[in-house]
Amino acid sequence: MQLYFAVPDTATTHDGVLVRSFLRQCAVSTDLARAVKFRGGGFFADGVPVLANRRIYPGQMLSFALPPEGDGVTPQPEIPINVVYEDAFAVVLEKPPQLAVHPTLNYPGGTLANGYAAWAAEHGHSPVFRPVNRIDKDTSGLLVVAKNDAAHQALSEQMSVHSIHRVYHAVAYGNLKDDEGFVEKWLGRDPRDRKKMAVLAENAAGARYAYTGWRVQERYGNFTYIACKLKTGRTHQIRVHLASVGHPLLGDTVYGSRKPWPGLAGQCLHARRLK
Repeated sequence: MQLYFAVPDTATTHDGVLVRSFLRQCAVSTDLARAVKFRGGGFFADGVPVLANRRIYPGQMLSFALPPEGDGVTPQPEIPINVVYEDAFAVVLEKPPQLAVHPTLNYPGGTLANGYAAWAAEHGHSPVFRPVNRIDKDTSGLLVVAKNDAAHQALSEQMSVHSIHRVYHAVAYGNLKDDEGFVEKWLGRDPRDRKKMAVLAENAAGARYAYTGWRVQERYGNFTYIACKLKTGRTHQIRVHLASVGHPLLGDTVYGSRKPWPGLAGQCLHARRLK
């Protein structure tokens, strides 16, 4: 499949824009760009091969062919897959808590991606795991997985312009004063602990804008059950935002109390709705 992107005349492209920068503007993921470069046929401007570090200009047409698919991860049929929606382009899975989304150094197997590879092979789909959104290992809820690179490209672009609305449900420590509100703070890597995120000054290196709206659903003494609507999707956004206003999530031993809550293994956070 061939993809085409017309270069518009905007403030960021008027004097030319690097191919790699324009790809990011078009929500082409770094992984896909690398795959096109190393496993595919490369990029073309008006049908002429062009390198990622060269400039293209308004009126030109950037194109590339989707590269051959890889083999994906090792299928593990023992990992259950709960499909809550499926069409020709994507599936929506409900991930349980305590399950990593994809293999990492700490979790080389036993992940949702491994279970999906087995489910996809059984149903005649590509076993390549292409998540459109990400949720933490200890967070439960809905995850969109594209069935092919073209669908992944289109859905990722929708996510980047916030046309996919996401609502999370959570339980926070304390009794929030108002019935609804929002947290609007810039986030980035914690300079004291690179494994964590933190609220940073707007002009700090690596700081990215983040907005979390919330509405109270129920009040339970010293805990509040809330629905959170995201305008952005930063790493650990809800957890850091709520902790920054004195209401960390119940069970969050990273940004809240370091003492685990009896009966809980991770934060009370669930990706409830996608629209």
